[in-house]
Amino acid sequence: MANSYIQLHFVALFFLASLTIPSNCLPGLYPKAPVALFVFGDSLFDPGNNDLIKTTTTFQANFPPNGETFFKLPTGRFTDGRIIPDFIAEFAKLSLIPPYLQTGYHEFLTNGVNFASGGAGALAETNTGLVIDLKMQFKSFRKAKKHLRLNIGKRATRRVVKNAVYLFSIGSNDYLSPLTNNSSIFKLYAPQDYVAIVVGNITSVVQKIHREGGRKFGILNLGPLGCLPRLRAANVAAGGNGECVEQVTALAKLHNVLLSQKLQLLQKGLKDFKYSYFDVFTASIATIQNPSKFGFKEVKSACCGSGPFRGYFSCGGKRGMKEYELCDNPKDYLFFDAIHRTEAANLQSAEAMWGGPPNITGPYNLQSLFLL
Repeated sequence: MANSYIQLHFVALFFLASLTIPSNCLPGLYPKAPVALFVFGDSLFDPGNNDLIKTTTTFQANFPPNGETFFKLPTGRFTDGRIIPDFIAEFAKLSLIPPYLQTGYHEFLTNGVNFASGGAGALAETNTGLVIDLKMQFKSFRKAKKHLRLNIGKRATRRVVKNAVYLFSIGSNDYLSPLTNNSSIFKLYAPQDYVAIVVGNITSVVQKIHREGGRKFGILNLGPLGCLPRLRAANVAAGGNGECVEQVTALAKLHNVLLSQKLQLLQKGLKDFKYSYFDVFTASIATIQNPSKFGFKEVKSACCGSGPFRGYFSCGGKRGMKEYELCDNPKDYLFFDAIHRTEAANLQSAEAMWGGPPNITGPYNLQSLFLL
């Protein structure tokens, strides 16, 4: 009886003592808190924010056949299923990152939130009044941070912001919108000067997030924009054979070179700044040149649309042209519509971003950023 009492006494003492031991000294008993994911960008990353702003159907995807592959209904994503941030969240063991405009004050946002807006650019002048540009997305991030402070306190918010990964895909619309809308912007600026303004706006927001406490960034460069089905169709309309429009792809190349240089400078100049730069351009060219290697049968035409290469942006019949064609199996296609990629292509990009080699995603891949 006495021995039983002594044993019980020691068990109680051990239990009480364990309550005073910091959680970081008991890694086996306390799981590591998830790293939040904050997403900025355009239609490649928009999970439905544009459904909740005053805009036109050109900048929305809340109608079939968008979403048909995975969600079985439209969600505002510009593809047949999931987008890249959905897969990155899955790899990071997070739930789907919600659109910022669909979150309420009851949500803590400790897993992150998505600010991306279809049609958005790094410049406020890109599709102005119809989308949420990058600077406005940053303002929303500051509001989200304030909301976090109110819910979990200053110290916990600093920890969330510091440990989070900030994912960016922005810039394509700054080059495509002036061209498709017959803007005179490229008569006012030399290509390299215009690119410098676009890249400068992107890196300015990155620096602002760093000042807010962010340290880890995942940034996509631009793919070969001239090879989009929409641009191939434009080439046919201009009397060509549907080849890639090199004038547009050249702008993407200039953008990518300067963006890479600026990120290297930020790494040298900003405290604890770490980044993952995903080379969409190189990965896309490899896929276009050797589709079967990557599991695709068609890399020039879109799955959904009308006209040459299904390059008219008519998928869903809600954008002025009601008639459109739809392929039987989007997995066979690199592009879902005239501009956006299929879920299958998004998955391949997400996998490369998550665990790809340094020549495609470096100096860190996203998995390593989440583990830091």
